[in-house]
Amino acid sequence: MIDYLCNWALRDRIKGLIVDALLDMTREERLPAGVEDASFTVEKPRDPEHGDLASNVALVLGSRCKMSPREVAGQLKDVLEPVVRRDDYLETVEIAGPGFMNFRFAERYLSELLLSIGASRQGYGDWDWGEEKKVLVEFVSANPTGPLVLVQARSAALGDILCRLLSAVGYRASSEYYVNDAGRQVEKLGVSMQCRVRELTGEGEGSIPEDGYPGEYVRDLAREYLAEHGPEGDARRMGEFAVERLLQQHQDLLQRYGVEFDRWYRESEIRSRGEAEKVLEILRHRGYAYDEEGAVWLRATEFGDDKDRVLVKSDGSYTYLLPDLAYHRDKLERGFEWLIDILGPDHHGYVQRMRAGLDALGYDGESLEVVLSQWVRLLQGGEEISMSKRAGTFITMEELLEEVGVDAARFFFVMRSPSSPLDFDMDLAREQSSENPVYYAQYAHARICSVMREADGGEAADIMSRIREPEQLAAGLGHPSELALVRLLGDFPEEVLWAARSLEPQRVASYILDLAGAFHVFYTRCRILGEDPGVSAARLYLVDCCRLILARALDLLGVAAPRRM
Repeated sequence: MIDYLCNWALRDRIKGLIVDALLDMTREERLPAGVEDASFTVEKPRDPEHGDLASNVALVLGSRCKMSPREVAGQLKDVLEPVVRRDDYLETVEIAGPGFMNFRFAERYLSELLLSIGASRQGYGDWDWGEEKKVLVEFVSANPTGPLVLVQARSAALGDILCRLLSAVGYRASSEYYVNDAGRQVEKLGVSMQCRVRELTGEGEGSIPEDGYPGEYVRDLAREYLAEHGPEGDARRMGEFAVERLLQQHQDLLQRYGVEFDRWYRESEIRSRGEAEKVLEILRHRGYAYDEEGAVWLRATEFGDDKDRVLVKSDGSYTYLLPDLAYHRDKLERGFEWLIDILGPDHHGYVQRMRAGLDALGYDGESLEVVLSQWVRLLQGGEEISMSKRAGTFITMEELLEEVGVDAARFFFVMRSPSSPLDFDMDLAREQSSENPVYYAQYAHARICSVMREADGGEAADIMSRIREPEQLAAGLGHPSELALVRLLGDFPEEVLWAARSLEPQRVASYILDLAGAFHVFYTRCRILGEDPGVSAARLYLVDCCRLILARALDLLGVAAPRRM
């Protein structure tokens, strides 16, 4: 699955050693049969003083073996200690607390780990876990009736980063923006445009309907319409004009944000091909659509939903559910096996009804996964900013990017779980100091690049090329801050894998900050250049590996890794 060393691989190695030890002990009747099948963990302990990896195997087996966990751990240690002593990658196994078994890495493992990173270069952290499975990530998908706002900026960062992560672990990830260019919201935009056109031409008061769009941007669009078409045209034509202009603005802004979609898919395409009608036909044929009170209903309760859902209203118009089902059926028919939708915080009830609809159509509803991107609160001077002159309601994504830039916006949006509301501190995002998380991370990369430039006078590449054997690194690296940095580098592949599999990109942001912090500690405690040639060469090799992983991790977030700051 991977062709490099990492702490995840050593974790599997330890699990195998424990299972082998349990098998030996059951054969000798020191433990009851079947304990080797117990479900136990080998994980990184929270406190580094407790070792590099720790297992709860003795705690899991205590009651089954009718012994205290420490007794089980003691017997296991007796079997494991000779094996660990012969293992080049492990140094010790110890018992701690109520019965945890703690393992420490050997110096040779840490040295070979660094050599593996140096050999893998930018490929360190990539996996083939996804086995080329096709994944479609749909995100942003804002109604084309106004500017993009903060929650959509968060969704855009989240979706783009998930695509990068899923690709890194072996999935064939594609991105899609679903354009809701049909329905009532476009009609309301057209009426609002018509009011503004009349206002600008002096033909009326220009009063926007109560459910219309009052933002200043509508007046701007009306001016553009008048410049190109004059006052001619009805509300529908004006609405279509506004939709196209707003969509172009969305595309331009998202591109500036580093987000490019593989496809912009319009709801009007679904409707023009009669896909909604096909879905109705399939549901009726399968017995999961019925008529009642003049409407057409989906038997969603048969698939775990709390109530049946309306597909076609009594006036003949579709609810959002029917074209959405047609769209998701189309995704599956295009060969996508895992559908990920990133939606706003007001879509809690969406998941079950969509899964029920897909099940009713004969597909696997579990193929759909929905990530809810929660609200964003913008803070400045400790106070919330809620108004925008241009949008009329919320601060726009464009206004945010003008204030803080792309890197800070993307990094801040992904520092917390998407399921948690986010307070975005504008003052902190602008600050160019170690208090600003993205600046702190980028400065670590720039500082490494500065060291490498300084070392070039001493032919850094030539110095580092002398490092060919793990013993050379082991002889040059021994300070606790150096070894802590190496251990952290070995965690990177696992963080990438879990961030992708669990759809939690905040894990990568947290890892970047931990790595930057460990590097800054090392940099203040260990002189890199001007030491014994062997020590300088080993430390240069270490900081170059750190640079590689920092750059790769930042790239997964779509954040720049500057060489100078």
